Amino acid sequence: MDNNLKTSPNLITIGIIGGGQLGKMIILEGKKLGIKFIILDPNEECSAASIADEQIIGDYYDANKIEELAQRCDLITYELEHINADKLIDLNEKGYEIQPSPSTLKMIQNKYTQKSFIKNRNIQTPYFEKVSSIADIENYINEEGLPVILKNCYGGYDGKGNKVIKNKDDIEKAFNTLGGSNRELMIEKYISFTSEISVIAARNTEGEVKIYPLSENIHKDNILRTTIVPARISEKIKIKVESLALKVMESLEGAGVFCIEMFVYKEDVFINEIAPRVHNSGHYTIEGCNISQFEQHLRAILGYPLSQPYLIKPSIMINVLGEEGAEGKARIKGSEYAFKDTDVYFHFYGKECTKPFRKMGHITILGNSIEEMLDKAESINKNLKVTSC
Repeated sequence: MDNNLKTSPNLITIGIIGGGQLGKMIILEGKKLGIKFIILDPNEECSAASIADEQIIGDYYDANKIEELAQRCDLITYELEHINADKLIDLNEKGYEIQPSPSTLKMIQNKYTQKSFIKNRNIQTPYFEKVSSIADIENYINEEGLPVILKNCYGGYDGKGNKVIKNKDDIEKAFNTLGGSNRELMIEKYISFTSEISVIAARNTEGEVKIYPLSENIHKDNILRTTIVPARISEKIKIKVESLALKVMESLEGAGVFCIEMFVYKEDVFINEIAPRVHNSGHYTIEGCNISQFEQHLRAILGYPLSQPYLIKPSIMINVLGEEGAEGKARIKGSEYAFKDTDVYFHFYGKECTKPFRKMGHITILGNSIEEMLDKAESINKNLKVTSC
């Protein structure tokens, strides 16, 4: 990108691979600066389609469509990992600007390679091995014990592509469900964590790094349901988590927002996974912080100075999911419950159709007491539903 454009953001065109809610929220922040956006997404009715300047209809792995996007933009970024990293590496080598680094994306796409990257930098992560047979799994369990997690090395999100093995009777079913010998698999020691923490961190093209207040995440059925900020951890653990996050950021290439997920077990902290993009657990930053993760991401990839993020008020974010059994055109019921209080903020992503447990929106609650905010969140969850027409 021409450095002269940095002083005039209204002359910049950014391409985003993916037109989901993350892309939409990036665009919402960019529009404040006059930035133009072109998205690449196969769905004409994706969340970001209604506000993007243009859309290229195409698959995330379509090399020709990705090259078309690159040719029409000053810079490419992305809102999901499951895209054609090899093509992005090729374009980057030809001089096209892509952030975060496509080589970092390529490494992270393979969970085994990602874990090896973390381990090789002497950063603690749950013990793992590659497996290709039921015998390999049995050998691992004989040495490390149960429970363990069997994972696809590629793909998978919100718990898809993972199976917890609690006893030896689960082995064959888990192996076959995840594709057996036809898929690249790895096995990992299950951590009975006391807290799951995520760190939203940003680095700009000049190497400046900023870390957001730490998030505590609560999952149900492998889907993030609630994020609590500040995380309910000791000062000693907080220092350890932030130190590990900085160590990870020093090891990664490229600019942008990254999410580093960690497990806390007693006094130990383990790196779980890294996402080279804005993240669901950072949605609280829109109202809860002085600068959202989405604006920070734009600053980072454009080489602007980063803002030091701070918490305006303690925050809770809850995901609004499609109701179980509901599938079809989305209909919101009970939205008035999200507007009863001044410190409650409702975001609906504009997805035309709902499916069971699909992320349809989120709600952020600000307050002074985490207990009161959790009670409020529970009340909203009981009354606000996304069903089908």
